[in-house]
Amino acid sequence: MLNYIWASFILIGIIYALVAGNIEGLTTAALDSAAEAVGLCVRMLGIMSMWTGMMRIAEESGLIKALSKALQPALGKLFPGLMKHGAEGGRAMEHISTNVIANILGLGWAATPPGIKAMEELQAINPDKSTASREMCMFLIVNLSSLQLVSINIIAYRAQYASVNPQEIIGPGILATLVSTGVGIIFAKIMEKKVFK
Repeated sequence: MLNYIWASFILIGIIYALVAGNIEGLTTAALDSAAEAVGLCVRMLGIMSMWTGMMRIAEESGLIKALSKALQPALGKLFPGLMKHGAEGGRAMEHISTNVIANILGLGWAATPPGIKAMEELQAINPDKSTASREMCMFLIVNLSSLQLVSINIIAYRAQYASVNPQEIIGPGILATLVSTGVGIIFAKIMEKKVFK
């Protein structure tokens, strides 16, 4: 569906440029945008590599494990069913913790691998393989709302486009993601009572 939307935008732009007699402007804008996109990708690749490496160092040093233990009481309330699954539930909780920590630090790209692993572990202990479990639904909502203390990628984008103060997004970002995470969890708990009886 998204492919059709983008294709229609491109087609409308080309038709408009032809009708307005400004096909040269369209060509120039397309080439400039392509060059800018490559530059942005190279810059973001460096930032992503650095922070993904930092996450790996934090994991190897035991920092992620320590932070995961600190999160256990809160995550235990969000995912109470995992404790009854023993080691499998523990592995799922470990991946969920790593995902949540990466999201809190604003490292969405570093949150993806543990998020996928968490879903695999949750599916492994799911009694009904054709339907998402309550833990899977809760994890998806927590992951999508992703409480963030520092949004590294947004700061990087703002720095790329010469923002005077790229880090000023931190306060509004914390507030917005705190609200979205809170609303998401409340919604999930309400739906949990209706769907998973």
